[in-house]
Amino acid sequence: MTIAPSAAAAAYNATAKIATQSGAGAAGESGFGDFLSNAIKDSIGTLKQGETMAAAQAAGQADMVSVVNAVNNAEITLDTVVAIRDKVISAYQSIMQMPI
Repeated sequence: MTIAPSAAAAAYNATAKIATQSGAGAAGESGFGDFLSNAIKDSIGTLKQGETMAAAQAAGQADMVSVVNAVNNAEITLDTVVAIRDKVISAYQSIMQMPI
């Protein structure tokens, strides 16, 4: 059973609306949505930095050590994001298979 990313995003948005309507979270307290949003932004930033450093190396404007570090960080970040995505999908599938 394959779950479309758009379906997962729609489920997350519906849950966020329910949490907002019920008044969950105190003032000044960040929620899971904020955490997730910041983590995604950081991941994208790391991937862009790796891409930028690789392009700079191709143009001869960056040293090899910096490029290797940036690309390695990007690879680790991508592996982490994929692993988290797989766990979320697995959890969703387990929930969907629970008897009512």
